[in-house]
Amino acid sequence: MDDDQRSAPPTREFAEALSGGAAGERAGLLGLGRKDPRSLIAVRHFAGPDSFVGHLDGLRIAHLTDIHVGRVTPMAIQNAAVALTNEANPDLVVITGDFVCHSQKYLDQLEALVRGFKAPVIGVLGNHDYWSGAAEVRAALKRGGVEVLDNAHTTVTLRHQRLQVLGLDDAYTGHADRARALKGLDSGLPTLGLSHIAEEADRLWPHGVGLVLSGHTHAGQVTLARLHELAIGHLAGHRYVHGLYGTRRKGVAPGGAVYVGAGIGASVIPLRLGERGRREVAIFELGMALGTLDEHHGEQAPLKGRAPAPELVAKRNAAVHKKQAKRAKQ
Repeated sequence: MDDDQRSAPPTREFAEALSGGAAGERAGLLGLGRKDPRSLIAVRHFAGPDSFVGHLDGLRIAHLTDIHVGRVTPMAIQNAAVALTNEANPDLVVITGDFVCHSQKYLDQLEALVRGFKAPVIGVLGNHDYWSGAAEVRAALKRGGVEVLDNAHTTVTLRHQRLQVLGLDDAYTGHADRARALKGLDSGLPTLGLSHIAEEADRLWPHGVGLVLSGHTHAGQVTLARLHELAIGHLAGHRYVHGLYGTRRKGVAPGGAVYVGAGIGASVIPLRLGERGRREVAIFELGMALGTLDEHHGEQAPLKGRAPAPELVAKRNAAVHKKQAKRAKQ
């Protein structure tokens, strides 16, 4: 989740804590002994963009984000997310950042967790991964069989079908490099984008990245009375809060779609309220025509939003190096 985009107002700090600090229904955390943790996770289904139709034939992609393995989220919920994903029988699993929560103490659990996916896994890092130690998180993911894309793209062959996957490094802490990620991209292949920060999609669509999957916001966690739009959008400045934005229609502006996942884990506040704030595994059927699936929702209009000032991004980047230096002294 975000820091305060402006230094003074405490309302921004509150908004960020409420929205992205954590992800976990209080009732679920208190009653896991009596409740199947899988019931706390929504599995939502969507078709891919029109531009993939004719190039792909029903490739199934499972998207998870913000799993935040650590002390806040019970491993029972983490394991339930993996089980639900495996039950969906995806061809590929993608995870869009924030694998950890504040520390490196749970890297062994992270490694074991991601090893539990039956399909290949590709991921990108988020701000919490950088705050906790990007090199160490990458190493744990690699040991668990995850391919991490750092401003790079790769081509995977799934059921004899080729899909290009582009991964941006974390934009929140200033590590995204679009030019590097796009270099050598094959315009003749359908391309799926991964970015922890959803707003990066705006600058990927013109390059033929028809669908971008992202996270970071936790869907606002509390979605009653549209509080998630107030906290994440109006106060925190995000254009995209949860779900589908843009368009999956070929040849229609703005030229692509982005999906913001609600996440699985938690980092500060163990609370989720409202349908849109539920923990989530999103399933995308790439190559399936629009209108053939009963989708949870369609594309939404973006919020006004506001881009973070370069000075703020530089400050966040400096904080990453400061934390890294502090760990080196310990």
